[in-house]
Amino acid sequence: MTIKKRPRAPTDPLETANRQSDEDFIRNYLKPSEGWTKWAHPRTEAPYTLSLKGVPSLTTAELAACFALVEKTSSADYRASSMGWSPFKKTEMKSPDLRYILVTDESGSLRGFTSFMPTWEEGEPVIYCYEIHLEDDLRGTGLAGLLMGFLETVAVNIPLIEKVMLTCFLRNAKAVAFYKKLGFVKDAISPQERRLRGGKLFVPDYVIMSRTISRTAT
Repeated sequence: MTIKKRPRAPTDPLETANRQSDEDFIRNYLKPSEGWTKWAHPRTEAPYTLSLKGVPSLTTAELAACFALVEKTSSADYRASSMGWSPFKKTEMKSPDLRYILVTDESGSLRGFTSFMPTWEEGEPVIYCYEIHLEDDLRGTGLAGLLMGFLETVAVNIPLIEKVMLTCFLRNAKAVAFYKKLGFVKDAISPQERRLRGGKLFVPDYVIMSRTISRTAT
């Protein structure tokens, strides 16, 4: 999807969050428990490392590995959609306000990641999940839910934000079911079926989903 920019005042809490260093962002918004960077595969007990990095902190190799994982897991969905698969994806993934949570194995190889941004969507402040991708052996382990939980924690800790939002291809039924299980629902801004000029029916091939956060525990 195309990342939109919106003029914002210096006192905007989203702008404040986006200006934070990685260390300050972790401390002020992610607020993780001790040892959050270590995760073990529930079946194999293989150790993995989690790290949060903004785009300016990512190495060329890390960005390339993230793009390769997107291409591996989702390029077929893009090609089958109205969006198509384009090298422009690399440019989008370099947007300076994006934050990445990387999952690496003992050898330092990337095995999964999520990218997100505090941003405005149709005038509403949200945490937008732009990507979440895992290698096949990490699916069904609870790791995806853990990563999405981090995004909700960030949303809880940024004033004004009430939602975590994402885009999902409808043909990816497993992903849609996963998000529904987490409490995501079709958002009001998601495109609707409509009759185009000339009578042709427009049927969207993706859905925008959102989950309203809860601050009861904060």
